[in-house]
Amino acid sequence: MTDHVHDLQSVREATDRLLTAAAKLDNAALAEESHLPGWSRGHILAHLARNADALVNVFEGRPMYESGTARDADIERDSGRPLLEQLEDVRNSAAAWQTVAEAPKDWTRTLELRNGVTDSASRIPFRRLVEVELHHVDLNIGYELADLPDRFTGQEIEFLAERWSGHPDVPATALTATDGRQWRTGSAGEPAVTVTGSAAALLAWLSGRADKGASLTTEGGQLPALPPL
Repeated sequence: MTDHVHDLQSVREATDRLLTAAAKLDNAALAEESHLPGWSRGHILAHLARNADALVNVFEGRPMYESGTARDADIERDSGRPLLEQLEDVRNSAAAWQTVAEAPKDWTRTLELRNGVTDSASRIPFRRLVEVELHHVDLNIGYELADLPDRFTGQEIEFLAERWSGHPDVPATALTATDGRQWRTGSAGEPAVTVTGSAAALLAWLSGRADKGASLTTEGGQLPALPPL
């Protein structure tokens, strides 16, 4: 269930964790590969800063990005900066977003993101939390999916499971975490496939990260292939 007040505080805490961890890097480490193919750690930090700017635009009724091409160019432009400049940019852009996000507003309002996606204002803080938490993992500096807060992991599994709910190319699938939590995704009808594993492994599969579900067990069929995020 969406709780924007809790999510706003979680964003603040997750940002502090990421900045503290990234501050231990140096310029050379920043240029090394992240967990995302084709992106260095510098690309990750640049993206986080520009995403904060973009979500300010969303709250203020402007297009999230000028264009997909401009978004990619901005990330590429900023990816090679020195560590201290990167950290300052992430910190300042995050603080600016937090100020806008915490201002009084109609949390029931529908906002437009990119590529025609819309969402309730109340879900935007969680979307920012996803960016900060998962990209902290993507930095490849020792923070892994299993280290994510349990509440966040459950929320993100629910969010991604909802994304594929009703999708005709994904069979009806039951998700069961080893801690007892359950979700479902895929096309309508009684689940034909049951997927079981740790919450971190389920998140890895749904988000296309880590082992991408290789450690999960299935009943009733093979692990379903998911469309690109």
